[in-house]
Amino acid sequence: MYRHSPIVNYMVAVSLAALLSGCQFPSGKPFGAKEGYFTWVDEQGQVRQTRIPDTVEPIESAAAKNSPLQTQAPQGSHSDSAQSGDSASEEPQAGAAAEHDEFNLENYPDGNALAERGFIRPGDPEPYFTWRDAQGNVRVSYYQPDTRTAVEKGEIEPPLQLTRASVYEASSAPVEAKLPEEADPLASAVLGLDGGIAPFFERWSEACCATLDRSNHVNWDMGREFGVDVDENLPRHSFVSGSSHYRLIGLPLAPSDHKEADDLDRPVAKDFILRLRSFDQKGMFVPSVAFLDRDFKPVRLVTNLVADYIPESWATHGHLRSYIPVFPSRGERWMLVYTTRQDLAEQTVIETRFGPRAIEHQPKGQLGLVRVEQ
Repeated sequence: MYRHSPIVNYMVAVSLAALLSGCQFPSGKPFGAKEGYFTWVDEQGQVRQTRIPDTVEPIESAAAKNSPLQTQAPQGSHSDSAQSGDSASEEPQAGAAAEHDEFNLENYPDGNALAERGFIRPGDPEPYFTWRDAQGNVRVSYYQPDTRTAVEKGEIEPPLQLTRASVYEASSAPVEAKLPEEADPLASAVLGLDGGIAPFFERWSEACCATLDRSNHVNWDMGREFGVDVDENLPRHSFVSGSSHYRLIGLPLAPSDHKEADDLDRPVAKDFILRLRSFDQKGMFVPSVAFLDRDFKPVRLVTNLVADYIPESWATHGHLRSYIPVFPSRGERWMLVYTTRQDLAEQTVIETRFGPRAIEHQPKGQLGLVRVEQ
């Protein structure tokens, strides 16, 4: 009877163990995987290969290193820093916070500056979207975010900005103020506290407007923009600001006003914004406006208007444009349009494609008035 030798059995066991260990997959990689690389498909459907680093930091240690909450050793740790006292344990924490690169201006830029760039940080790729063409191929299209506002896109109308001007109104109560005796004598005149010189509004009101000619007045047209001419055929008046032709416009009545016999042809409206245009006709009439009550007593003066010049286009002539509030609820019943001595002595200079152009100011012109809906 044949017997197996112990030595033979030992050799067979060793060979079988070596064979099984050789069939194991190295590093847990699947059979057939290329050593040190992995393959992937990009957004265009192309196959890419990326080299795998030789050493990969464990996930748990990397997360612990990058976590801002990991500022002290866990309980039960026997590190040397924990045994050296509080001062020794705080020093490595300060160094770790200083080396932390998450909280900086590059990662947290100014919000307005980032919005102007379409929320794309420096170095970031441009945003894109994928789509399929007629042949079924996947395409990628890059785009730049549109950072314009709704006003800049023309989706909504910009809010109205009232035209800057010098506004004078009657004071409800006189201001009694006195300067010290050692003050400069000219200071009272500069501040309008000189008893011998009345404020501008009072001086202007004394010279206007009970004697104005009312025969050529124009009533307000609520339905559209209407034109008003100021020419040599209109009467003149010597205002405090200079002699000028003038035009009277009857304003709409407030809803609470009671219509009298001479008000039957007037419309009714709440307070509104007036758009006043003065057209360039080889010169421009630069308007000032005074609002009067029922008895032609001045209520408010609007002068020295800083109007915008709108260049000529296919739809309109060049003109000065002003936005002025009108208050029928405060008793404003008439609007007086005139010009001043100072405005007649100045010019309006505009830029054209041929260079600067000076537009002379003249004592006559054509105006356009309309109520603006907000």
